[in-house]
Amino acid sequence: MDFDQLPDHIVYSPAVIEFVTVTAETCLFLEHASEFSRTDFVQKTIKILPLLYLKASLLTIPEPVFDDVPERFVSEEDYLYIKEQVEQLLGADDSYLETFHPDMAISDTPIAAFVSENLADVYQELKDFAANYQLADVDTMNDALVTCLEAFGQHWGQKLLNALRALHALRFSESFGTEEEEAENEPGGQSKIDRNSFLNFLHDDDDELSELL
Repeated sequence: MDFDQLPDHIVYSPAVIEFVTVTAETCLFLEHASEFSRTDFVQKTIKILPLLYLKASLLTIPEPVFDDVPERFVSEEDYLYIKEQVEQLLGADDSYLETFHPDMAISDTPIAAFVSENLADVYQELKDFAANYQLADVDTMNDALVTCLEAFGQHWGQKLLNALRALHALRFSESFGTEEEEAENEPGGQSKIDRNSFLNFLHDDDDELSELL
């Protein structure tokens, strides 16, 4: 993309365009989570989440144009669809003990949290942002960016990190991948992942991911 040919506005700045790109890929990835095996989903998620966090953290929140917040596009059904896909993939590993929950200070017992809920919350903010961005109205795009980045600081950035922490522990556990390997070695067993999938920049060689860093 030739950034020099874009209009002189923050919503078209290289850093914002890179964030929009990672946002779109993250949404697409989560929408098609069920097309991945559990092992591949975890491996790819722990690659894309840090990149998403990095691209969001590099941005400065612009001044809003309108008093009203941008339109919301994600329905309850959309949210539950993302949540249930991840929940089914992770099974018992979907839950983990939360250490950053607001109620932890007054709780005598550990508080359970869920990777699927965290990722669905992140998806909701990203998808609403992306949908408003696609309207191609500069003022709407500007305020969608404001809302998304404010929400990043308030909640979805923390939820992203919480999910990443749980997925990191799962990825580097001794048992990671063993169940699927056993299933694939059984007669008729096969991996669910298509290595030539739609999400090219998450391929194992990570070439495209490196270009965005």
